[in-house]
Amino acid sequence: MTLWLIVRKSLRQHLLSTVITAVSIGLATGLLMSIVAVKDQSMRAFTNVSGGFDAVMGSRGSKLSLVLFSIFHMDKAPGTLPWKEYEDIKSDTNRIKTAVPIVVGDNFKGFRIVGTVHELFDVEYQQGRRHAVQEPGRMFKDNLQEAVIGGHAARRLGLKLGDVFQPYHGLDYNPASKHEVDYVIVGILESSNTPADHVIWIPIKGLQNMPGHDLGKKTEVSAILLQFNSKLKGARLADEVNNSNEIRDKTIAMIAPEVTNFFLRFEWLRIVLSMMAVLVALVGAGGILASLHNTMNERRREFAILRALGARRGTVFGAIILESSTIATLGVTIGFAFYAGFIALSAHYIADMTGVVINPMEPNAVMALAPVGIVALGTLAGILPAMKAYRTDVAENLIPQT
Repeated sequence: MTLWLIVRKSLRQHLLSTVITAVSIGLATGLLMSIVAVKDQSMRAFTNVSGGFDAVMGSRGSKLSLVLFSIFHMDKAPGTLPWKEYEDIKSDTNRIKTAVPIVVGDNFKGFRIVGTVHELFDVEYQQGRRHAVQEPGRMFKDNLQEAVIGGHAARRLGLKLGDVFQPYHGLDYNPASKHEVDYVIVGILESSNTPADHVIWIPIKGLQNMPGHDLGKKTEVSAILLQFNSKLKGARLADEVNNSNEIRDKTIAMIAPEVTNFFLRFEWLRIVLSMMAVLVALVGAGGILASLHNTMNERRREFAILRALGARRGTVFGAIILESSTIATLGVTIGFAFYAGFIALSAHYIADMTGVVINPMEPNAVMALAPVGIVALGTLAGILPAMKAYRTDVAENLIPQT
């Protein structure tokens, strides 16, 4: 009788405990791989999704809130800046390559309406790629009540070319806060897998002059998106604005560092979830140990017969080790199914909420390290029962127990 036949017979005899143990190991494997993969991919994706800009200038306040508000269309603006700030920063051609103002304050059924200028769509959001309008649509005209809508927003809202909508005041949808002004959809952006897909874009003057808005805000902007001529010049400008004792009404937030800091703030959560996954893996290994150990008494005669038929002690020892590693391998296989489900749901949620897309099947080192580690852990869990089987006394256990 080969080792595998011995193992297969045992797994069939203890099918329920085998399945429960394998599933618990699978859950731990899938959870651990998902936590690491989602964190790594999200951090990389969010850092790369800057719309092609290097920094954001806004009212003095939280730099992170400024980035989340301006780039990812989350959170609220710390305040506003006078239009003159835009004109001044745009005229600094020595340090500024591109300056794009945005105004935010309205929504349509929960999707933000952002007022801006055409230069936003001339910036490469990725190397060689600019935001483009699907045919036969076109870009809005600055002096008309027209809108260009992101592809995701268009699908979710059921809007198409030629449709007319009325904005709602504020960033949160309230049916009672509708503006009595009509905007027509003249363009739908091609999908870019960026937060721009979730936004309705209109001329900046349209939002500044929206009926019902504070008249004092007509010459103000929510933020200014910046491209620098060089990283060094940009860093010096940011330091000049942020650390000046004379400039207290504005700040410049560097996009990539703020996104990185944002993820570092939640590093403790990743550690806690990873520890939970490791704990579940240890419980699974303990399950293998307990399952095999509890069957030793009823299998003593089986091992004694094998020994009497010529099987060596090493064969019996190897059978138990193979059984424990097989259960762990089954668990890891189940873990990949859990992983596929976990990360697919995470990717869908992240894309739906932010417009940032992560690739559920992108290779990650944890997809190799976690399974190998857990199989090794499961194999080690079989050593104690294997030692017990190894020491089985043939003469004593050949006699049937009554």
